[in-house]
Amino acid sequence: MNPLPSSFNPEAVEAGCDEAGRGCLAGPVYAAAVILPEGFSHPWLNDSKQVSEKRRNQMRAIIESEAVSWAIGIVDNHEIDSINILRASILAMHRALDALSVRPEEIIVDGNRFSPYSTIPWKTFVKGDGRFGNIAAASILAKTHRDEEMRRLHSIYPIYGWDVNKGYPTRAHRAAIEAHGPTEYHRMSFRLIDRQLTLF
Repeated sequence: MNPLPSSFNPEAVEAGCDEAGRGCLAGPVYAAAVILPEGFSHPWLNDSKQVSEKRRNQMRAIIESEAVSWAIGIVDNHEIDSINILRASILAMHRALDALSVRPEEIIVDGNRFSPYSTIPWKTFVKGDGRFGNIAAASILAKTHRDEEMRRLHSIYPIYGWDVNKGYPTRAHRAAIEAHGPTEYHRMSFRLIDRQLTLF
């Protein structure tokens, strides 16, 4: 992927941001911020949803090795319930930006919602993870780091299948909640149970 030019100064240090896990019923939301070196490209670099799990993990190693700076931000399910998932997703991105070793001069974000971060100029781009290399890299890091955490949580509560569904609202996940109740990792502000399950 070759990043498309943004409306910012092309010579500025730009961080791309994206999140993973916004639509899940359980677990934290993760975000990543990535500053790539000028001219960085790779044929597998794309929106994480368009890349196989194997290649995502391979790209994670490449990004973490070659990025100018990268960082992860996390907001757990209790904070999500307290402030809502949109604010939590933005907070996770802010935490990722806080953790960068290099301060960006510009920020570009996947989606259409963000909140100002310090005084740094920013822009949002719908489907930006398929358009800009640094957002795609952030998408891959957020997804792979969160998947790793959900596999760890699966080892604690294997009945919910988090190693497979990663906390997303699959029918099997909802059925497990119906049968066994929620855990301390579930987002209680979300609709956890599909009431249609009771009709069968």
